[in-house]
Amino acid sequence: MVLQSGIFCILADALIRSEIYSDYVQAHLAPSGYLKFPNDIPHYLEKCRFLPKLNNEIPQERNTTYKERFSSLQNLVLIMFENDNVLIPKETAWFGYYPDGAFEPIVPAHQTVLYTEDWIGLKALDDAGRVHFVNVSGGHLGISRSDMKKHVVPFLVDEASIQKHSNARVHGHPRTITQHYHRKQVAGSFIDETSNERILDGSSSYQWPSSVKNFFRELVGIAEENDSD
Repeated sequence: MVLQSGIFCILADALIRSEIYSDYVQAHLAPSGYLKFPNDIPHYLEKCRFLPKLNNEIPQERNTTYKERFSSLQNLVLIMFENDNVLIPKETAWFGYYPDGAFEPIVPAHQTVLYTEDWIGLKALDDAGRVHFVNVSGGHLGISRSDMKKHVVPFLVDEASIQKHSNARVHGHPRTITQHYHRKQVAGSFIDETSNERILDGSSSYQWPSSVKNFFRELVGIAEENDSD
């Protein structure tokens, strides 16, 4: 099985490299829609089925609604993994990339045409202070629990202190799930609870926590209290 999988990957890789923007490859190999070769921009814009549209790169087909919705995000957290070998270059995670026609040097996000002409609303978001560029150690998606709590959790809560109550019944007994938090308080509350344990490692062998619901409840600090009424 390993040998067969290896041969298939080699053949698929050769096919992608030789005819990446052909109708056949674009229709049958999903990753081909995400690949942008800087030395073949005309074919990329004409034939690549996904990424040019996602990046609003096609001049006559730019989606203003998409740009408006993207720029209306409250926060955009862009996480670059230091040892990422899936996104090439790794700066792609921050919207950096190669210049058209060459594989070097890497152009920082703020210097790309996508940013300066604001095709997707990234510049508008950044000017408003709502883009957060984060760099962490590890491979592709290999984020640790401590980094998740430090860089992601604070943006999962509202700007102001909020209190939410929802009634639920477990085995016939009502209970109240109460959330008390503020963005700054949440960030500070994890100082003594951080861990370098990898909660995602980007590999197919990764096992999700037994309860995703409980996992995220733990991350954002939701306390469950029995309803005394």
